[in-house]
Amino acid sequence: MSTPATQPVITPAASKPVIRVGTRKSALALKQAEYVVSELRKQHPTVDFEIRGMDSTADKDKVTALYKFGGKGLWTNELEAGLRAGALDIIVHSLKDMPTSLPDGLILACVPPREDARDVFVVKKGLEDKYKTLADLPPGAVVGTSSVRRMAQIKRRYPHLRFKDMRGNIDTRVKKLDAEDSEFSALILAAAGLLRMGVDARISQYLDSTTEGGGMLHAVGQGGLGIEARADDQKTLDLLKGIESTEVRIACEAERSVMRTLEGGCSIPIGVETQWVGDNKLRLTATVVNVEGTEAADAEETEDIKTIDEAIEFGKRVAQKLTDNGAQKILDVINADREANRDKAEPWVPA
Repeated sequence: MSTPATQPVITPAASKPVIRVGTRKSALALKQAEYVVSELRKQHPTVDFEIRGMDSTADKDKVTALYKFGGKGLWTNELEAGLRAGALDIIVHSLKDMPTSLPDGLILACVPPREDARDVFVVKKGLEDKYKTLADLPPGAVVGTSSVRRMAQIKRRYPHLRFKDMRGNIDTRVKKLDAEDSEFSALILAAAGLLRMGVDARISQYLDSTTEGGGMLHAVGQGGLGIEARADDQKTLDLLKGIESTEVRIACEAERSVMRTLEGGCSIPIGVETQWVGDNKLRLTATVVNVEGTEAADAEETEDIKTIDEAIEFGKRVAQKLTDNGAQKILDVINADREANRDKAEPWVPA
């Protein structure tokens, strides 16, 4: 008697765990999310990552100047709602867009390596040979930016220039700049965005604290990426550990601490710059400038910093020095103006 052939047992393949990655829908935001996912996939090939784009408040309104929006979380509120509801597992932010105080239950879980943090000077096509630096612009030249921080710092050094709001993604801004009927002579943008999008050939000058004709400090967290997650999601937090840069995280925590200490519920035009200048030695430079560019408070300190907690305390001390050097007077004027115009206008959001 023949024995029946053994039937193969088909076992369903185990499905990979999926991490849902939230981001804004802009080309730059998606590029940043793709970078993070690429780095995570290298370390976690058995995990699937799904990028989900979402429009923020500022994405939906492309007309209003950034500094006229009210409140914090201009770029983050909708995404954080998805994270808290469990529809997302992580959010990839431009770190400069993340509020320094996050909603209960959410944390800054990871800061990967940072792109160039500086601002840059971008000149209208056809004027590149004429204007190579910010200092070359003639009186009355129009500079495009939506950032109060940039306007204030440039007004401080170049009061003869004019400023006009410029919204949109990088491609849109550059097209507006280059248009034949454009009144703009130049734009001030973040180097990181141009570098990530591969259009850094348009950069005429990098602006920082030491650049001749530059003299500008960047936004808190600029050039960095911040990955936000739920504080109680330990598996996801463990997943992110391998792509964090400890040096970048510590420097950015110091910058964010300055902002958090000074804010007092009010967004302010503050510029910062951090640099590692030796073994565990972090130099932090900061400035607060009034909107007209006529008054400023500056501070610079260098300390041995080894941990996030030390970085946060360092930022608090630099913030106090800014206050001692006159920042409080500037903040008082901003707060008084906010109160006087509470029903007429919305407060600034620095970029």
